[in-house]
Amino acid sequence: MIKDIIITKLKIIPDERGEIMHMLKSSDKHFSKFGEVYFATAYPGVIKGWHLHKTQEQNYCVIKGMIKLVIYDPRKDSPTYNQIQEIFLGEKNYSLVKIPPGLVNGWKCIGNDKAILANCSNEEHRPDEMERIDPLSDKIPYKWDIIFK
Repeated sequence: MIKDIIITKLKIIPDERGEIMHMLKSSDKHFSKFGEVYFATAYPGVIKGWHLHKTQEQNYCVIKGMIKLVIYDPRKDSPTYNQIQEIFLGEKNYSLVKIPPGLVNGWKCIGNDKAILANCSNEEHRPDEMERIDPLSDKIPYKWDIIFK
């Protein structure tokens, strides 16, 4: 597991009317502050990434579908420098992933349905705060292909 990543299993509370899906509360120990909330969608097979946030922390939760979230640690002073972590998130693993600044992340919609990712970041989006890297670039030591085991 990459240093400073926090994964929290979330609650889904169903009843005959539907469901309540908890994501993040200000009283959660891993909550820092509110910046903005947005939703991102992707169709099956689509890759969103790579993104490197310099100051913004991400709190990802997938409310529909499934994704493969991939995080790369480029921090030279980190004990997990140059390591990759894969996390499968969504309806089959309803969890919150807190990604601190300085890590590279990207995600791919897996399965047959569109995925909807919710992000509650600690800062409002600023284009100059984020570096975008081509998802197929050799700068990140990762291939998005399915590995058959």
